[in-house]
Amino acid sequence: MADLFQNYIDGTWQAAATGKTFASRNPASFQDVVGHFPASGPADVDDAVAAAQRAFDGWSSTPAPERGRILKRIGDLLLARKDDLADAMTREMGKPLSETRGDVQEAIDTAYYAASETRRLFGHTVPSELPDKFNMSIRRPVGVCGIITAWNFPVAVPTWKIFPAIASGNTVVFKPSEESPHCGALLLQVFADAGLPAGVVNLVQGDGTVGGALVEHPSVDAISFTGSTEVGTKIGETCGRLNKKLSLEMGGKNPMIVMEDADLDLALEGVLWGAYGTTGQRCTATSRLIVHEDVHDKLVSRIQEAAEDLTLGDGREDGVDVGPLINEDALKKVQSYMEIGPDEGATLVFGGDTPDDPTLDDGYFFQPTLFTDVTPNMRLAQEEIFGPVLSVLTVSSYEEAVEVANNTDYGLSSSIYTENVRNAFRAMHDLEAGITYVNGPTIGAEAHMPFGGVKGTGNGHRDGGWEVFDFYTETKTVYVDYSGQLQKAQMDNAPDAE
Repeated sequence: MADLFQNYIDGTWQAAATGKTFASRNPASFQDVVGHFPASGPADVDDAVAAAQRAFDGWSSTPAPERGRILKRIGDLLLARKDDLADAMTREMGKPLSETRGDVQEAIDTAYYAASETRRLFGHTVPSELPDKFNMSIRRPVGVCGIITAWNFPVAVPTWKIFPAIASGNTVVFKPSEESPHCGALLLQVFADAGLPAGVVNLVQGDGTVGGALVEHPSVDAISFTGSTEVGTKIGETCGRLNKKLSLEMGGKNPMIVMEDADLDLALEGVLWGAYGTTGQRCTATSRLIVHEDVHDKLVSRIQEAAEDLTLGDGREDGVDVGPLINEDALKKVQSYMEIGPDEGATLVFGGDTPDDPTLDDGYFFQPTLFTDVTPNMRLAQEEIFGPVLSVLTVSSYEEAVEVANNTDYGLSSSIYTENVRNAFRAMHDLEAGITYVNGPTIGAEAHMPFGGVKGTGNGHRDGGWEVFDFYTETKTVYVDYSGQLQKAQMDNAPDAE
């Protein structure tokens, strides 16, 4: 019998008010039930938001460095539990242990970074235009923050959002993906064991009903969302109507450019990792390979040869490079592009099917796949597939490469491989993306750097690094007049020009 899990509200574990549950299954073996989790509803969201409201005054009044000490303890516990968390993560969402250990390490790094930032929540002091008057700005927390995250980085991405939120003095209601609820529960257990006060972070499990109730809730002051552009756009409409602060990190169709002067050994390693790491299930995955015509055939041949050595399987087993897709719907979506691509004139070079291996029949596995003869307006080049499918487009110049790279509704990550320093620096400016890598694949974000995109990928805010603290704080302007008399600012006090 699989374990039964609960929501975490106001410092206690409790069942959903609905009395209903849902199962989380191992995508590498769907007969393996990870656990049963609360199928929550709006009443549970109400309880969690109320708990966050009650905790807000005490937590926001706690000295920021003390909040940092608790974050440091959370980081220490994540480090101590790293292997256990990684194993649980691989079982629930599929990517190999080498990747899930990295996922937890990113959370550890983020905890320590956010802890240190509690001593650097800087304001500004500036001169006044009037005598005996002091001008400054300070940061204040926003309030109750709703955090809604995807399943593919079920520990790292929630901590990108939760750690800076609570470092800044906010309280949180966290809704993880229904595809990775166990990871959310394990993360909340770490928070509780580290001594985070009751109500500061609350966990409500469930489907989009929970997310919708959280976004609509009148006492939630800010929403941070990672997920699809379709869902994020709807959230944006709601938050605009309700005047809520909103951070969106959505889809990607990320290009990797390989110029004729590139180091092809390096480019080969980058594209294999960028396209097929995490089974292509990253918002930053390399899904478009834009190759100069002079090296196109050679690079494609080398990719095909190298891809044959990639091992599919349960990510908890040694030697596995590529795990399963997350669920049956994801598998069907990827399979649909095996018809769409050829119908539009693309050529399937390798892959294109589920593996011919009976030991993998109980999982949602799909072969690493590559299409050539892809043109910029094909659906293969425009739509986020979110699977191990790489589309190759051929160009004849740097200018054409940039034009093709920018020809998409998305703008998350981008990459260029070149030995030409001029083109490298031009690409930093020219590529329409929130992230650009030079001589690296489109994946590999670091915890202390801003993360996010432009166009259909985001709404201008960033997770990670120093910029995320701008989202989780409000600037308050303060004037102190110690002149002892009324001084009128914004008046015509300037001397007459001679």
